[in-house]
Amino acid sequence: MAMMRCKPVISSLAFASFLMGGAAPVAMASSSDDAQIRALRLEMAQMRKEMMGQITTLKSRLAKTENISRRQDRVSTASAHGGRATSHHEIASGPVDPSVQFNEPAASSTRIHLANSGTPTSDRGDVMSWKSFRAATKSDENVHVGGMIVGFPKGRFTVASEDGAYGLSIGLAFHEDFGGFFNSGPRAGEGRGAFNSFTTNMRRLRIPFTFRYKNWVAAVTPDFGANHNDGYVGLYEGNLNYTGLHNTILTVGYFQPRVTEEDSESSNDFFTLERPSITDMVRNIAAGDARFSVGGLHYEKRWWIAGYFTGQEWGHRNASDMSSTYYGGGSGTTMDSQTGATLRVAGRPVATKDWDVHMGASGISAFRLACNSTSATSCSRSTSFGQRPEFDIGEANLAATGGISNAAQVWAAGPELGVRWKRLIVKGEYYHVGVQRDAPGLKSAGFQGWYGSAAYTLFGNPRLYNEKEGAFGAPGVPEAEEFDPARNHWGALEVVGHYSVIDLNSRLNDANAKNVIRGGQQTVWTGGLNWYPNRHFRLMLDYSHFIVSRSEQATNIYGRTGNSVAARIQAGF
Repeated sequence: MAMMRCKPVISSLAFASFLMGGAAPVAMASSSDDAQIRALRLEMAQMRKEMMGQITTLKSRLAKTENISRRQDRVSTASAHGGRATSHHEIASGPVDPSVQFNEPAASSTRIHLANSGTPTSDRGDVMSWKSFRAATKSDENVHVGGMIVGFPKGRFTVASEDGAYGLSIGLAFHEDFGGFFNSGPRAGEGRGAFNSFTTNMRRLRIPFTFRYKNWVAAVTPDFGANHNDGYVGLYEGNLNYTGLHNTILTVGYFQPRVTEEDSESSNDFFTLERPSITDMVRNIAAGDARFSVGGLHYEKRWWIAGYFTGQEWGHRNASDMSSTYYGGGSGTTMDSQTGATLRVAGRPVATKDWDVHMGASGISAFRLACNSTSATSCSRSTSFGQRPEFDIGEANLAATGGISNAAQVWAAGPELGVRWKRLIVKGEYYHVGVQRDAPGLKSAGFQGWYGSAAYTLFGNPRLYNEKEGAFGAPGVPEAEEFDPARNHWGALEVVGHYSVIDLNSRLNDANAKNVIRGGQQTVWTGGLNWYPNRHFRLMLDYSHFIVSRSEQATNIYGRTGNSVAARIQAGF
């Protein structure tokens, strides 16, 4: 009825406007006084302007009425066919503007969106195809204002154009760690090292910015927690991505190339506070955070593959970054930057409601190490490895090789295996690391490491397989089950543990002392609890016991053992 009433009114106003427009020439042709003619013309022009404004307003109201009517018809049709329509609860503090619609019904879909599973958001820019982005902005809570969409697809603040062609997303990855070591003191004759009894560290403070135009996405993520100690600001990523190919992301720029199962996960999803030592060591050969990369990844339900050509890390040719940046320290004497590559393939041969089996392999190589020298005619290439006892609050390395000179190439490769049965996940990886040396009499060096991890979700949604990452995700907390003691809702809780070994000894019995590398063998046992009150927050508590055989470090001449208790408060948007 509203549409039938509006259309005659519009027609009448338009006809009146036409008559007044034609009356002006008649007035000019008359012999009336010129002043009266001018006044009459001004009055009619003003009336015509007002009527045209009323026509525009009525057209706008008619269009909005038709849109509301179509939405109501769709909901009524769905209800008539036994469908379940979305429930709306509108709260207005004043007159309702029909141009602003809350919780508009989305197109039906059989696919479960991440926003509905209650899993944490990513710690990096969320790069997805234009098609997926439009689906997310339609299916998640959003508000339509003046042709723009404002909402939280996948829990991340996003502003987008109505068609999703333009978009800006801003996120947060906040990890504050605190805790300390006990019964970890040095033996007689050893240096104490930085093993605080209690301290804190802003482990990550990333603010991902994602800029979109259709299938082109730029991701820029500064990190205000980019060091082992508070007070250093760095860059986690700055890259350009193309997402127009099916389930494919092509990337160029500073990026974290996906290599190893553990490193393919978001840090918001980790079992424990830190990665196992071997995966952290392997990724930093030619990947890691803020690494210049050119490559891409492709994923399907049953398999996943990614490969990248890589260069230097951000800040590595900056002398002011020497030994200060989390990414390994810069050098102002770099004459030739590093180049390398990564490759990871993964399969999912079993994918059922109760079972997931993950199998994969990762390979990485720095086939030309950086050349640093103060000489204008020659330079040397070297590398080194070292790992903390898997608690990163500024403590010293106990297992470390020291500098390995004349290093021509560094590589690593190994298998991945993971199994999920209902609420239980068990996974592990093994890697061998090789260093090729190019001086006479020097032999290649070899190192190795492995880990096994387990997680069991006591309550809440269990960890599930993430097809896009080719790895396991975190537990989920649906909105209806978020922490609320009054309703006996407690979020999600899981118990976790892992066993991690890294062996940095090589050729201990070689007759040539230059081939002997005694970096020590480090073993870490860790157990912990992770509580998720909702999808955006997590509290972690870990206990670790470490055993490290002797190395060449002043803090570990005779071997060292110790314990740590660590906690993390985490927020992700």
